[in-house]
Amino acid sequence: MDRGVPGGASRGRLTVDVRHRGASAVLTPAGELDHHTAELFSEPLERCVEEGYSRLVVDCSRLEFCDSTGLNVLLGARLRAEAAGGAVHLAGMRPAVARVFEITGADAVFTVHPDLDSALSSAAGA
Repeated sequence: MDRGVPGGASRGRLTVDVRHRGASAVLTPAGELDHHTAELFSEPLERCVEEGYSRLVVDCSRLEFCDSTGLNVLLGARLRAEAAGGAVHLAGMRPAVARVFEITGADAVFTVHPDLDSALSSAAGA
């Protein structure tokens, strides 16, 4: 598999859709979240918290791959959201992505939901 180079075609391997649902920001990364694309995801996460959206819902249903760098981006977002009185909810993880969270134990520090609707319901009640 071609991992790409920073600034090259690899940057097109991840897109991030951001929308707002009530007091929550919903971020949907699509593609591969790794060392070369992490900044593309980190920036909108940080911007959402800066704009006052401390309840972040990450719809992982279109995320095909996540390495340790991607995991660190999410852990950093979790710390910023919690410092602002919020939380990060993860939804709809594909098996390959869920496995990374299981292996590292990160699934114990995030609130993980089977789908976006349940994450939004939980985040709204938080």
